[in-house]
Amino acid sequence: MGVSGCGKSTVGRALALISGLVFVDADDYHPAANVAKMEAGIPLTDDDRQPWLERLARLIAEKTGNGIGIVLACSALKKSHRLTLSSGFAKSQFVFLEGSIELIGARMQNREGHFMARTLLASQFETLEVPEFALRVSIDQPVEAILQEIRKGLKSS
Repeated sequence: MGVSGCGKSTVGRALALISGLVFVDADDYHPAANVAKMEAGIPLTDDDRQPWLERLARLIAEKTGNGIGIVLACSALKKSHRLTLSSGFAKSQFVFLEGSIELIGARMQNREGHFMARTLLASQFETLEVPEFALRVSIDQPVEAILQEIRKGLKSS
């Protein structure tokens, strides 16, 4: 979890691969109206996000109910978002990929093919409620080091 551009998809894909889990990118489940708003530089509201989060929670339930472990890359910026996603899942663990607005902004400047307007980054930081109960990992390091930190942190929890 974390703001747009923090590396959720890159890290999540790699973590799923080395852990033998299925990777799910929450961005693939946004309704067209949400994508259009973000492309236009309009921040999503909680009302925009709630059906999307509920859809993701159903997906998690379906996969885990069939014995499939997943890594979900999702912004989950607020505590209420994380509660919706983890409701009924005792084994949910959140990893917060954190970095400065300057670092993430620079990364977003070089990113191509994503619908999230770079101008929304400030609103993402404003919306972000830093999680109390998550593994916090700095993104100011190579992906391999991030993965090592995550695997070590999740084993100890």
